[in-house]
Amino acid sequence: MDTRGWVLKAIESLRFASEKEIVRWLDEEGESLSKDELQRTLEHLLQEGQLELKNDLFRLKRKDGSHQAFNNLFKD
Repeated sequence: MDTRGWVLKAIESLRFASEKEIVRWLDEEGESLSKDELQRTLEHLLQEGQLELKNDLFRLKRKDGSHQAFNNLFKD
């Protein structure tokens, strides 16, 4: 698994996670990343729209496709 995959898996497992918690989870899984590498990956995932950042906590971005489809179906 690449760095991106490991970071996404960590955040998925933790639900809401700070950088420190992500590093701890990765260490427990036997995968070590430098702080710079982790920060680059997190920034890239934020730009892609895969993650949300609020109060220094990262989480997977919620999918809203079904909500949009429902609204499009019943809009006047």
